[in-house]
Amino acid sequence: MMKNVVEVRDLVVVRGEREVLPGISLDVPAGVTGLLGPSGCGKSTLLRCLVGAQRVRSGTVEVLGSPAGSADLRTRIGYVTQAASVYDDLTVAENLSFFVRVLGVDRSSVDRAIEAVSLGDHRDQVVGRLSGGQRSRAGLAVALLGEPDLLVLDEPTVGLDPVLRRDLWALFHRIADGGAAVLVSSHVMDEAERCHRLLLMREGRIIADGSPDEVRERTGAADVEQAFLRLVEGREEVA
Repeated sequence: MMKNVVEVRDLVVVRGEREVLPGISLDVPAGVTGLLGPSGCGKSTLLRCLVGAQRVRSGTVEVLGSPAGSADLRTRIGYVTQAASVYDDLTVAENLSFFVRVLGVDRSSVDRAIEAVSLGDHRDQVVGRLSGGQRSRAGLAVALLGEPDLLVLDEPTVGLDPVLRRDLWALFHRIADGGAAVLVSSHVMDEAERCHRLLLMREGRIIADGSPDEVRERTGAADVEQAFLRLVEGREEVA
């Protein structure tokens, strides 16, 4: 069994004249990993690197044993961007049927994905008429087609009500329990407690890597938000 689903080594990304990722290294194991940090710290750039959608200056990114962006990873990674990647003029079921053909996966995965995100009652509703939370779930359903081995989620719970956030995190854990790795980015620190493992990010660097308990113990903090602040204040010592 593969120990790490993702292995990043000395990754450098430059956009314009700004070095967004200054040579970072990290691993993502199985389970639910949270990538947490403030907006603009490089989380989305890192996730784009993992799915092969970002040009890199140097370094290596391996996902499921292959270089990021490899053709064999096409159906093994589910990716959800901050903006739901679905067509507003199609129904939920029509969107998924379209992406099934694009991905070349089994047609039966449409029903499984719709049920997984609890949109069975809305499968024939046009996406443009759904609520924001329902639209986000439709985008997640697309990412679940073909039952990917890695699910990459860019701030999937931002702006959602507490009940829907709770339900989505329960879904992420069910997916992980089924054998997939789930990588979730967020700037909401209280979501850290829902993860098996944490990567805390600041200004393009990983400043902590471990379970929530390990991060709190390392800093002597009562919660992960306080731990993050302590790490930022002493980042020269912990980088």
